[in-house]
Amino acid sequence: MAEGHAVALDDPVGASLRGHHAHLARRAGRAVTYLPGVATFCAVSADADSADWADLARLLGPGEFADMFSCRATPPSDWEPVFVLEGRQMIWTGSGRPDRARTAVDADMVELGAADVPEMLELVERTRPGPFLPRTHELGTYLGIRDNGRLVAMAGERLRPPGWTEISAVCTAPEARGRGHAARLIGALVSRVLSRGERPFLHAAEANTGAIALYHRLGFESRTRVTFRGFRTP
Repeated sequence: MAEGHAVALDDPVGASLRGHHAHLARRAGRAVTYLPGVATFCAVSADADSADWADLARLLGPGEFADMFSCRATPPSDWEPVFVLEGRQMIWTGSGRPDRARTAVDADMVELGAADVPEMLELVERTRPGPFLPRTHELGTYLGIRDNGRLVAMAGERLRPPGWTEISAVCTAPEARGRGHAARLIGALVSRVLSRGERPFLHAAEANTGAIALYHRLGFESRTRVTFRGFRTP
């Protein structure tokens, strides 16, 4: 795919909230964010002015967390920095097929939903794959693997800019690692995304070299470096 077709990936949060995830969005002018409990991600235009930041501050409320994800716009000086994390955005190139990619899930995979949220949150708490809230599963399909009935691995779909689906929340319980669960889950999700005529992408923290190496083996290549930033509203 030509780079010109990947322009939506320059603002994946804003492109998702103004498109596929509009039903999960709160908007004010050019500022947009997810509903509480779904995700903390926010977006403003790259050329955001003081009015845009004021709109976002009103959406979130005073002293609230604003997860700007990879938004390149810089907030006003009275927005308190909370975190900065260097990462990279990776896209599936088709140069390699994910291990054992499936058009349907394997026998021990299950599609996760609202009833599974307590277990999903417990697994996230143990493995720390990134932000995950009680309604995050509403962003897309989440698949899990159970061992003797217990959820030990999962991955799912998060951001949905036009033509793309982000694979996220890839995590495996410590006692179940080394069994290829992450590769199989990613493979199943890649197949689902491709079957819709879309293309998979994902994000990884730059320090997570093990995950980046796995994604390379599964057919993903780095598209660009990104900086994830969070702030607190005045």
